[in-house]
Amino acid sequence: MSGCEDNGTQLRSVLLFEAVPTAVRGLREAVRSQLAEWGLPAFSEEAELVVSELASNVIKHVGEGATATLVLEPAGDRLRIELHDKSDRLPVLISAGCDDECGRGLHLLAGLAVAWGTVPTATGKAVWCELSVDPEEQRRRVLRGEAALTRYRHDLGAPAPLQSRAIQILEESAADLIADLLHWVAAQGGDPDGLLDKAQMHFEAEAEAA
Repeated sequence: MSGCEDNGTQLRSVLLFEAVPTAVRGLREAVRSQLAEWGLPAFSEEAELVVSELASNVIKHVGEGATATLVLEPAGDRLRIELHDKSDRLPVLISAGCDDECGRGLHLLAGLAVAWGTVPTATGKAVWCELSVDPEEQRRRVLRGEAALTRYRHDLGAPAPLQSRAIQILEESAADLIADLLHWVAAQGGDPDGLLDKAQMHFEAEAEAA
């Protein structure tokens, strides 16, 4: 089903799969696990999104049950993703509203990847892209968190915190915001404990990679 090669300086993961809807979730989990093993969790969110879109397009446009291959290959600050299938029809990037082959997937690639393309192969074609880790992403996340807390306090009608107690007050607001989010998840029939565990795992993985 899968294999991982380590030639001393180059890592490469090859995942063979059958293009059926139930396989997409398994691919996402395999990608997340492989990137964590390589110490590259910062790529995980975007890589999982790209992989699920491309795999879904194989199901839709090549055919359910078709065999396909996903290749992951890190190099420096980039991650190369290739999806090989047995259709020789090369997808074309067209208007976002049009439902042509790989239309949604290619627009997603164009938005997330620093480079992407499609190439014919001996057995069909490959769609590839390269993702890059942005060194400023963690700083932007901190700023987004602070902005979200500020908006949350504003919506509650709370005054701006005094500079001397700003961190303490914002931490208390963060706890309140998290509690509200857990109430929302529960109201939608979700699992609040599962959400907390998932958020904690994401935080720890990204902290280790920083």
